[in-house]
Amino acid sequence: MAKSVLMAATALAAFAPAVAQAAPRLLDPMFADHAVIQRDRPIAVWGEAAPGAKVDVALGPDHATATAGADGSWRATLAPIKAGGPYRLSAHAGDDALAANDVMVGDVFMCSGQSNMEWPVGASVNGKDEVAHSADTGIRLLTIPQYSSAIPLTRLPKAAEWKVAGPDSSGDFSAVCFFMAQGLRAERNGVPLGLIDNSWGGSAISAWLKTPAYLATGGDARTASIVSLFGKDVFAANRQWGDIWEKWWAAHEKDSSEATPWAATFKPDASWKPVPALDHWATWHIPALDNFVGLMWYRTTITLTAEQAAKGAALLMGPVDDLDQTWVNGHPVGTGWGYPQRRYPIAPGVLVAGENVIVVNDFNTWADGGILGPGDMRAIEFADGSRVPLDGQWLYRQVSEFKDQPPRAPWDAIAGVGTIQNGMVTPMGAYGLKGVAWYQGESDAATRLAYTARLRALIAQWRTDFGRDLPVAVIQLPNYGPKITPPADSDWAALREAQRRAVAGDPLAALVVTVDLGDANNLHPPRKRPVAARLSRAIDHIAYSAKLSASGPEPVAARRTGKNILVSFAGLDGKLQAKGNDAVPFELCGVRDDSCHVVPGHVDGNRVVLAADAAATRVRYCWADSPICTVSDASLPATPFELPIR
Repeated sequence: MAKSVLMAATALAAFAPAVAQAAPRLLDPMFADHAVIQRDRPIAVWGEAAPGAKVDVALGPDHATATAGADGSWRATLAPIKAGGPYRLSAHAGDDALAANDVMVGDVFMCSGQSNMEWPVGASVNGKDEVAHSADTGIRLLTIPQYSSAIPLTRLPKAAEWKVAGPDSSGDFSAVCFFMAQGLRAERNGVPLGLIDNSWGGSAISAWLKTPAYLATGGDARTASIVSLFGKDVFAANRQWGDIWEKWWAAHEKDSSEATPWAATFKPDASWKPVPALDHWATWHIPALDNFVGLMWYRTTITLTAEQAAKGAALLMGPVDDLDQTWVNGHPVGTGWGYPQRRYPIAPGVLVAGENVIVVNDFNTWADGGILGPGDMRAIEFADGSRVPLDGQWLYRQVSEFKDQPPRAPWDAIAGVGTIQNGMVTPMGAYGLKGVAWYQGESDAATRLAYTARLRALIAQWRTDFGRDLPVAVIQLPNYGPKITPPADSDWAALREAQRRAVAGDPLAALVVTVDLGDANNLHPPRKRPVAARLSRAIDHIAYSAKLSASGPEPVAARRTGKNILVSFAGLDGKLQAKGNDAVPFELCGVRDDSCHVVPGHVDGNRVVLAADAAATRVRYCWADSPICTVSDASLPATPFELPIR
């Protein structure tokens, strides 16, 4: 190996994907001041000490001992404790000691999902007032730092920051989770509640699944292998992913002259124009780019000396709105999403003396796209800290047409395989939970067919990690968009049905119906308190055995009887009823997707009676992104559904 290449190779460690974990601690980062420990079950406590060290752990009146293994990890189990506190949790190993103070024992809930779960108290309806009146020393809040990883982490990226609920802590915390806790506290004021907000806006369910669960639910084996490879060899993973992306482009591009725009030998023609400024392209004031949503190519060059080309290096690109795939001299070096600074390590031998070509494909999904940030964010940075800025002329070319979205890398933070599980859930270890609330699905509506199996797998995964009797409440997608008179195809309706089926028949799972609580013009309806009230009711049923039904009217079966089809319901609180003179917007469907049609019907006891259709094989109700729904019981709406006719 040439000396210059060897020097480059040995310098590359500084540019490998960072794996952020808190420094080893005698007590794991989950155990911190103001924490809540799950009551009425054995209490697992763990951390790290010198290999072979004897560790003594104490919580209130109980203590236990453990011995650190060869890797320094230790784990002890304390006896169950009833709700109460505050306590001091301490660990001692020789001269090393660490304690968490003001620790309560009560019930701990993890609230997880994407942006509607992440949506904060302060941004909700009456948010300022809600924050001002949020003080409660019996509610403790922990927000898991958003961090994705291609490999499972053993510790959180940084120590947990449990906070006592109040105006200084609740404003940025999950509104649905916090309001749920307030509802539960009203019923059992003496029990402290610990809330763990473990959510990430825009995340797909695949990012929350471990690899075996992803594969068992139809996931692509090559995709899973690439994300595993990324944790070991970033260059090899980028080469494999670049091949997949380039094949996608080959199947979609419309102009043969643009077959390989990333190639170092590619010569841009007159369709490539100078970039006015590296910013959102709306700022360019070019009519063809007004309201443009899609793909944009960018290209520039940078000149390096032979000495510079031989160094270990990384490409810094600043943020790219939304998704980029980036090449250097025809070699794929990285892909990213959103506003974080792009920092892509460059493999030995990719940079050359003289002209080097940087090519970026930017896919923006809504509003304006572009390469963003000040000029000093874009450079080739070398292992010795020196830089060469990317301050030359950039060219761009708009892609006017494509069939579907470009693929996203399997190590993508929010759409990858296991990336959020690895970085945000696995580091929680065996922390005791009373239950989980899940509010996610918007990002998976287009892949609705796999969602039922994946949600079931996720629930099973949580029960393996946090207890086999773990209650799970699933918040169904709300209504969104203009009201549509059925029949209509709907990804959102199909995703709601996938959510319903995932929890159906599971006595420890419940569906929270919100099809009447959305906002036609807002993907993030700010009315979170009504959603939380229904979530609190569902948790009350599955976690505390409350008598009221968890979800309201649930469909049981659709049966053909003479000239009628009878749809029966269970889980009623009072009588089944329908608005509008008992008219019900049900549809009967045959085998084909376009065969659905509205039929008249009426409520009869706990059933809905529909006029029979000889060709019908299934019945569906409340089926659209923003459907018309009329059936309810005394307190809750019936869930949207589709059932086979027996």
